[in-house]
Amino acid sequence: MTDQDASAPAAPRRKPRRRTLVVSAIVVVALMVAATAVTLSVLGGNATGPAPRPTESAPAPSSPFQRPADWSANRPAVHMTPETNWMNDPQKPFFLDGVWHYYYLYNADHPDGNGTAWYHSTSTDLVHWEDQGVAIDKYTNGLGDIWTGTAVVDSDDTAGFGAGAVIALVTQQVNGVQRQSLFASTDGGYSFESYEGNPVLDNPGVTDWRDPRVFWDESAGHWVMALAEHDRIGFYTSPNLRDWTYASDFVTTGLGVLECPDLFPMAVNGDPTDVRWVLLAGANGTAEGMTTGTTYWVGDWDGTTFTADGTGHQWLDHGADYYAAVTWDDTRQSAQERLTSRYSIAWMNNWAYADRFPTSDWQGGSDSVVRSIRLGSDGDTAKLYSSPADGLRTLEGEPEQIEPLRLDAGSTTDLPAPASDAYRLTLDVGAADGTGEVRVQVLNADGGFATVGYDFDNQLAFVARDADAIAAEMPAEYRAVRSAPVASEDGRVRLDIVVDVASIEVFAGDGEASLTMATYGAPGARQLRLDAPRGTVELTDATLTPLRVAPVARESAAE
Repeated sequence: MTDQDASAPAAPRRKPRRRTLVVSAIVVVALMVAATAVTLSVLGGNATGPAPRPTESAPAPSSPFQRPADWSANRPAVHMTPETNWMNDPQKPFFLDGVWHYYYLYNADHPDGNGTAWYHSTSTDLVHWEDQGVAIDKYTNGLGDIWTGTAVVDSDDTAGFGAGAVIALVTQQVNGVQRQSLFASTDGGYSFESYEGNPVLDNPGVTDWRDPRVFWDESAGHWVMALAEHDRIGFYTSPNLRDWTYASDFVTTGLGVLECPDLFPMAVNGDPTDVRWVLLAGANGTAEGMTTGTTYWVGDWDGTTFTADGTGHQWLDHGADYYAAVTWDDTRQSAQERLTSRYSIAWMNNWAYADRFPTSDWQGGSDSVVRSIRLGSDGDTAKLYSSPADGLRTLEGEPEQIEPLRLDAGSTTDLPAPASDAYRLTLDVGAADGTGEVRVQVLNADGGFATVGYDFDNQLAFVARDADAIAAEMPAEYRAVRSAPVASEDGRVRLDIVVDVASIEVFAGDGEASLTMATYGAPGARQLRLDAPRGTVELTDATLTPLRVAPVARESAAE
């Protein structure tokens, strides 16, 4: 976690209690592709041609698919945001007593005051959320504000706070020194107290030393902490969450300052005899033509040391806005089921422009959708595949079937206009002769648009937002076209796209690649346009599905 804010009075502690309804709900973007790629000429700027303004009027605000009239223009319909103020890094959720507990970094004093706290939301389905207020305040124990960490349920009372206590290990910084502290909750994660022995892990003289990810290693019989230490991930072990011993480190090159690590086992293609370990971290991909994002390695873990295989690092998402990602499993499942699928969520933003989005009542963007991830194989390489979490289905309305069509090179056609603020568009499209390109322009009421496309020649899925409403005011990192390699199958690709008021998320190639991008336009009528800039394309199967708005809790109404 990079704290771009840094020191202000603490927000008042709230009593542990449940609030009314939701900070916002999580939605899911799915993009399944069987496909091929994007040429350099397209990535250089041809992905966005002139677009006419949409002409169809929006549905009445009373529709369950339209946001309430009192919401600000750019508040997402189905993505998690705070009601007010600043948000950034998500924290790994856990399940306790029938409820998912989720925290994210939150600054009630933004932009005039600095420092983050842990804000708390709960859910029973990972889609609809209840606002629980601040769980760990900033600036309360003399060690600074509260950064990223991990909350775990200490079922066996290893830490001495009682069986079932929730223990949070977090980074705190004061006077530029980062340390790891322990906070304990005996009310199920609604409020925490600082451990009198903090810090439990003092800084050894390292500038970047943060974001502890903690889990119980059943095979080794101890707790494990993965810690971001500039260009490496350090590993520490503990019998009790209070006393930590250095075990080893994993050193990287060319990825900048690492943040927000994660380490977990997964079975390749669900095979219980082929279990690998995945080491994940926030990283800087500029040297590879990318931006900041979430990278990972596949390898082996022996209880103290991670050893990567020879395939190098890979990217969990190829968009510009999938950062500080966390993953978690469902402890209600069997041990085998937990190895086959995990959830993931990330901060949908980028530090290159983190505080420049046109939002008035809150800042910091939003969370991504909740995803399911699995470890599959691509030839001899084990890699993570992403797909929408099943909870998306609870927000879907009646899908509209789009008739098959053939689009000659250089031509365009309008698709049905979305009748909702958030929607899901799925496309099965092919190139008539195996070459060419298809683009979907996501048009806003102001004539600005973002483009989702696929280049069959180079086998790349891509997203461009250099023609949206705010692109001219944003830095180059925002305007750059982002792409992901996705192999086609028989010259066809399936795209599954989830669009919200301020974002586009795409999963491609049976979850082979995803691209997550924040993008902004004027509120009002929407339109979709299909474009075949070169080569004939054929749309054989497509649906447009509205997504119901997820309510947001109003603090004033909850008091």
